[in-house]
Amino acid sequence: MVTQIIRNVFSRRLSMKYQGIIQNFVDKPPIPIRHFDFKFNPLELDQKFFLNKELATSYFHALSIFLTFGEDVVIETARYHRDFINDPILKQRLTSLIGQEAIHSKIHNQFNDEVLKENGYPVESLRVIATKVFDYGIYKLPQSLQLSLMAGIEHYTAVLAEFMMQHEEYLLGSQDERQRAMWMWHMLEESEHKDIAYDVFLELSGNYWLRISGFLLASLAILGGVSLGGYFMPFVRKPSNLINPYYIKDIVESTALLFGSERGVFGSSFMHILEYLRPSFHPNDHDTTAYITYYKERLLHSETGLLMPYFLKDFVPPVRETST
Repeated sequence: MVTQIIRNVFSRRLSMKYQGIIQNFVDKPPIPIRHFDFKFNPLELDQKFFLNKELATSYFHALSIFLTFGEDVVIETARYHRDFINDPILKQRLTSLIGQEAIHSKIHNQFNDEVLKENGYPVESLRVIATKVFDYGIYKLPQSLQLSLMAGIEHYTAVLAEFMMQHEEYLLGSQDERQRAMWMWHMLEESEHKDIAYDVFLELSGNYWLRISGFLLASLAILGGVSLGGYFMPFVRKPSNLINPYYIKDIVESTALLFGSERGVFGSSFMHILEYLRPSFHPNDHDTTAYITYYKERLLHSETGLLMPYFLKDFVPPVRETST
């Protein structure tokens, strides 16, 4: 199947500019910036939150740490490029993306500091590594490549969000209500704004090879960096895991849940991830409207929503006409 995708990509003449469907931003629903207080309690942490597997859970804890750096890249890149957007609705949507990602970064940093660090996870060690990679690598890239990287990061989070919304049982098996609520909220909003960074890239560049370069960088960061952190943390916290046969079994089972072709978060989504290689690709090729509608009701219903105990307020940025 991988061979077929590569053949489909390169069997046609690649244009250097995107030639796909022009997005009609007027028809897109506004995206609110939601504020929450999850009131994290370190004593409630489920260290086998993800389907009762320690390593698979550690991967998501590493993702929580590294996500804050990726979200900061998205925020800074979006802010830099916002002034170059002429379409007022796309500019409003980009403001919503900035706002949602800023809240994501804030909440995950709270979770990392108030829960993970208090339970012995090497949060600061991973932050030191990530800071050096981003300060001396990512932020030194040309703005055009950072724009492409932003779109690539958002593709990965959209794929992850769609998988998790399709497999809600992966998050519902734990009694760790706050961590569960945090991830379900994050997945909903990643799906809500999955097309914005890509539309901005198309508006300001559209260069195919630049897009693929950003995708490769995002792949290296998410599939490489986060994986190293996730596999590294359980041994730092508990060196005895090195010789624990039960943990060795956990490694095998967790790896299948993350990268296996049948149930794996990334493994079973591999073809979806590679769709980004299509010259005519757009995030909305995968229609997640039904999932978004379902999860808004499940999470945000005024009386029964799972997020309502933590909800504070929301805000929709206004549409501002650009000056001519």
